[in-house]
Amino acid sequence: MAKDLVIVESPAKARTIARFLGSKYVALASMGHVRDLPKRTIGVDVEKDFHPSYTLLADKKKIVAELMEASKDADAVYLATDPDREGEAIAWHLIEAAKIQRPKIRRVVFHEITSSAVKEAFENPRDLDQHLIDAQQARRVLDRLVGYDLSPVLWKKVRRGLSAGRVQSVALRLIVDREGEVNAFVPEEYWSIELALAWRSPGGEESTFKAKLRAVNGQKGRLKIGNGEEARRITADLDSASYKVAKVTKKEQRRRPAAPFITSTLQQEANRKLGFTARRTMIIAQQLYEGIALGDQEAAGLITYMRTDSTNVAAGALAEISQYVKDKYGPNYAPKTPRHYAKKVKGAQEAHEAIRPTSILQEPGAVRGYLSREQARLYDLIWRRMLASQMTDAILDSTTIDVDAACAGSSTVYEFRATGSVLRFPGFRRLYLESKDDAAAGDDDEVPQLPNLSEGDPLDERSLTPEQHFTQPPPRFTEATLVKALEEQGIGRPSTYAPTLATVMDRDYVRKDKARFVPTKLGSAVSKLLTAHFPDIMDLGFTARVEEQLDDIASGAREWKPVLKDFYGPFTEAVQKALAEAERVPRDQIDEETDEVCEVCGKPMVIKTGRFGRFLSCSGFPECKTSRPLLERVGVECPECGNDLVERQSKAKGKRGGRSKFYGCSNYPACTFAVNQRPIPQPCPECSKMLVASGRSNAKCTSCDFRGPVPEDEVVELAS
Repeated sequence: MAKDLVIVESPAKARTIARFLGSKYVALASMGHVRDLPKRTIGVDVEKDFHPSYTLLADKKKIVAELMEASKDADAVYLATDPDREGEAIAWHLIEAAKIQRPKIRRVVFHEITSSAVKEAFENPRDLDQHLIDAQQARRVLDRLVGYDLSPVLWKKVRRGLSAGRVQSVALRLIVDREGEVNAFVPEEYWSIELALAWRSPGGEESTFKAKLRAVNGQKGRLKIGNGEEARRITADLDSASYKVAKVTKKEQRRRPAAPFITSTLQQEANRKLGFTARRTMIIAQQLYEGIALGDQEAAGLITYMRTDSTNVAAGALAEISQYVKDKYGPNYAPKTPRHYAKKVKGAQEAHEAIRPTSILQEPGAVRGYLSREQARLYDLIWRRMLASQMTDAILDSTTIDVDAACAGSSTVYEFRATGSVLRFPGFRRLYLESKDDAAAGDDDEVPQLPNLSEGDPLDERSLTPEQHFTQPPPRFTEATLVKALEEQGIGRPSTYAPTLATVMDRDYVRKDKARFVPTKLGSAVSKLLTAHFPDIMDLGFTARVEEQLDDIASGAREWKPVLKDFYGPFTEAVQKALAEAERVPRDQIDEETDEVCEVCGKPMVIKTGRFGRFLSCSGFPECKTSRPLLERVGVECPECGNDLVERQSKAKGKRGGRSKFYGCSNYPACTFAVNQRPIPQPCPECSKMLVASGRSNAKCTSCDFRGPVPEDEVVELAS
């Protein structure tokens, strides 16, 4: 009896689904996309209505042949790829590549890989959504046109081998523009004055607290003390002051929990709390989504689909969480009705769900023993965030005390203020508190409780402390704040944040300094050139409007080819103009600075480009002609210390006189990790450890027995 065929993206997902469906089905993995635009040609016929020419990926020929053979023997073929545009497009490409007969095709969609969700999806299959497929095609073709046409401009003006992408170039501009603000910033001096006061209760007990100077003689607006001389004059004037309570304000403050995670907020919070990059977060989340065996239990997904921009939560999950909160923490911690969070993301797909545990009953402590350390930490974060979002408000008693300091010598009245709060009821804060970025940090922190004072109470001065400060430049972007900025500007969508950040790093356009993005000299030059010649491409508003148009295509409100036509006409004119100018103007020479030092003269080494590619050269050239090969980063972190792995050559020559190539840690000799095969950025689909190349198109794991085609990254690279 023929079995029905189920096709998914990964082996882990295939194994999990196969266990749910039973022996009537056979599940196979496509290992992600099987077709794409060709690598060495543009692959888009702009003269024929932007017709794309897709080619079968070289490392997927064997897989497609197996799927084609399996589909011939199957009564029905279920395409169970991910529930978004990318998954819809993968399904469509599979049909075309494997020549699956249309009458056999069933499309099934689920947002969590649990037995009930999968079985329900298979009971309610649908047709492929052509609008979603068209939206993905439009994005892929658009980004190919941009990357293919922009790159030659960079080759002529900056350096051969460079490339540019639509979303990545805008992200680079954000980083470069912020660096310009940092460099142009001129610090301004200002001073604060803090007063330590004492109050004695009627019973004789003394309490102390601190207040800060905020106004003079009732003036409005922020008090500004510009220099030390002015600060010292005020403190001298206060030597003759008498202090009393002018006003006491008490009020209740409520803090609401944060919404459950969507893709961008998960990436932000995982970066703040766990130190994960956006790419790492999505890799681990994919593993939690696809299914993990918990001891003797069959493998099942621990979280819902992790590429989403909706904060919706299924009614059944809300009911389960509400009961859990009541049972675990008591009825005072559960709202009377479930919390629903308003959509804040432009273009959010409300049919999707937030990222949540498939069951809140799967407590982090109960599953920790079956997960890797990274999986356990991320699952704990998702679990706590979801549970806290359905708990009651935190309640704080807030007190503000205004103190008047009347100076006998000058008749000046200085106004000080002290604030304090006490957590009266923790609510959701018993479980979870969202981290903040930069200046927002500490907004929700408790501050010391103040004594129970009344208006008119006299106070005694204990100390008066002037302190010098300087205004700070805007902070450089972290991964968390850059993802937040991209989301707020409407640039990119859930599937693009991680590859966008990874791409600008991999191209060496930016580097990290203390976890913050700093543009390289090369990145700054590329951004400056693109901004000058392609203001539309580099404009944040324009890029956001393109995303809206792609959303319109996905919903069926627009046709995809007219959108491309409207974009391509002005764009290609700008490309031709830039190329013509590049012919008249010499190429900019960009020598990238490095942290390495010349062993001969001690001057910094820079990266230059010669006949045989990039190399390190002394910045003192031509006086010092020292040079050496450039250690190229391979885009993979060292599994032992987290630094970059680089390509190296052995000191000893082989039998044929050449030096063998290997890959070692950039932190050598402090870290001696090395492998002979080239490391691959994607993790092992079986154990999430490091993969290395095995032949031209295969990979093998350095930790487990996995061998097979190179797996797709957690998201598809969208730029050429």
